[in-house]
This record gives sequence, structure tokens and C-alpha cells, in this order.
Amino acid sequence: MKQVKIGIIGTGGIARAYARAYREIPEAKIVGLCDIVPGRAKEYGRVQGFTDAKDFEDYRVMLDKLDLDAVSISTPNVAHAFIAIDCLDAKLDVLCEKPMSVTLEDAVGMAKAAKRNKKILSIGFQPRYDSNMQTIRELVQSGVLGDIYYVETGGGRRRGIPGGSFIKKEEAGFGAIADIGCYSLDMALNALGYPKPLSVTAQSSDYFGRSTKYRGSWDPKDFEVEDFGTAFIRLEGGIVLYFKISWAMHLDSMGSTFFLGTDGALKCRPASTGNWGGAWDGSVGSISIFHDLEGHQTESAIPIQPSGENLFTQKVRAWVQAVQTGGSAPIPGEQIVRNQAVIDGILRSAHSGREVSISIPEI
Repeated sequence: MKQVKIGIIGTGGIARAYARAYREIPEAKIVGLCDIVPGRAKEYGRVQGFTDAKDFEDYRVMLDKLDLDAVSISTPNVAHAFIAIDCLDAKLDVLCEKPMSVTLEDAVGMAKAAKRNKKILSIGFQPRYDSNMQTIRELVQSGVLGDIYYVETGGGRRRGIPGGSFIKKEEAGFGAIADIGCYSLDMALNALGYPKPLSVTAQSSDYFGRSTKYRGSWDPKDFEVEDFGTAFIRLEGGIVLYFKISWAMHLDSMGSTFFLGTDGALKCRPASTGNWGGAWDGSVGSISIFHDLEGHQTESAIPIQPSGENLFTQKVRAWVQAVQTGGSAPIPGEQIVRNQAVIDGILRSAHSGREVSISIPEI
């Protein structure tokens, strides 16, 4: 079976992780590199070992000049949607870095483009490949907890505000709520089977990002997004989801993710806390089921499993193999539209100061 010819669009920070993954996947061949910053794509190719790849400053020129099978998008958030839609309309399969987009409208547009062109659109949630995340989903889906009625998820870094494009509204679109919050939401929603969100009431703030008290990789004068968010989300099936996320706070952790059911509860502790831990873009520390056994209140520990190959590489490999075999999207864009709908609702509610309803158009 021949290699998949791939173009990488966006060669900034996260593209280094994609480069490491692609180098480990013999089914993938990087033939094109694109970045709007003059010279950056060429330098990326030299440093990452893609010396045979052609470099471009305009992705549309790359699509026109090269014979591609697929593209890997690792640009700032605001460019995800229009680039993905153009590439899907060019009959190319797409792997897009998270978060899927900035608005719900954009996410729906991406999913519609994938559907009308019958192409793969997969979104970059590598924690899905952690064996313990898979165990969590299996336990929730098994029915051992009974009917799930309340879920709490989220996480926080004590000091973990990134710099660069992450804090610029015109490039990132938003801050912590989508950057690391999308992982926490995916952890919970995927375990539940991605129920439809109905409404949300939320609050956000930027106390740390705009303060001159705290040193970091960012300039408070340039900080334009939120560093904290919390929300109360109603899901179909009578489930309530409580969400909280933070890039910076005076606390070591936001605590565990847990699922309350009529027959038991599942508690999932983060693997680490502190400056860069506990946001579920990392691994799971421990898993326990709380239940009654012969009339006794019991806690049963679920063994933690090693994940094996790097999660990022597993994510990229699954997508490459789907492209190569004509399979389905490993993490379908149409599903992640619901993740984006929650984020969109959180931001709308936080901005308006009131509860908002969530309505997702048909794909």
C-alpha cells in the first residue's frame, strides 16, 4: 500500500509534535509545508528532517501545485475552519488540531464540508488514545454506574498561562476555556456518548493574565482572552455537567473528574497537579468506583494501565491509516461539533451574564 502524501499547514509550536509523530509513521510522506511567516516553513523542514518537502506561504498555492492526499492543520485557532473547509472542498482528508474552531458556526461548516465531499475530518484529541481514558468510557458505557445524572470535570494549572498566539484574541479566539477546557469536555462527553448539550450558564475572568504581579511567558498588556472559566451545562437525558478550567490560580488542582450514577460513581484523579498539571491534557492518576456491595459502602480501585506508544503519535497514526484505507475519521468532526457547541455556549453566556440555550444545526 502506497504512502499517504501529506501537506502540513502551520509550522509553529505544535507542529513540532506533529513532526515527531510523522517521522515515526512510515505510511506518511510529508511533501508540502506551509506557513504565512516568510521562511518559517522552509526552516521547519530543515530542522525536522523534511528536506524534500516543498515550502509555501499560501496554502492555496500548495493545494494547487502539489499532488496531495491529505493535510494536517496546526495553525492558530482562528484559521482552522476556513483552511479545513477549503482543503475538504479540494477533496483532501483533514487532521485538524484542537480546538476544532472558534465558533459553532465554523465547526458546523467544517463538518458539512467533510460530509458533502465524503472526506475524513478528524480532530486532534490525543488523550482519547490513553488506555485509562478508554477504561473510563467503557465503565461509564457499561451501565455499572446505573443512570448518570451528574458529572464534574475540568482542571487547572497553578501557573500555566502560555504566551504568543494563545493570548491574542485575533489569533486564538479564546483562552483557557477552549485551549485546555476542550480536553476536559471531551473526556466527559466522550465517556457519556456525546449527548446533545441543551443550555449553559457560565462565567469567565482574566485576573491573572492581565495582572503585573505574576511572571510568565506572556506580557499582561497583550493579554486579550480569559484565563479562567466555569459553567453549569444541561445535557439531554437529564444529565448536568459542571465544568471549570484555569490557566492560573492560587490552588494546586481543580480536583477529580467524577460521574455520579444511580448505582455507583466513578472518580478519576489527575496524574499531576501544580504549574502544568491536572487539566486532562495529561494522563490519569487513579480511577475508583464507589458502590454498595452486600450492603457495605465500598470503593473499588481500577488498575491503571500504561499507554505504550506516545499518544500524539497514536492519534496521527490512526488518522493516516484511515486515509490510507479509506476508513472513517478516528475522532469525527461531526461529533466534536458538540464539544464546540458547549464552548461556544460558555463564551456566549459568560459575555452576556445569563443562561443561553444551545442549538446545533443539522449537519
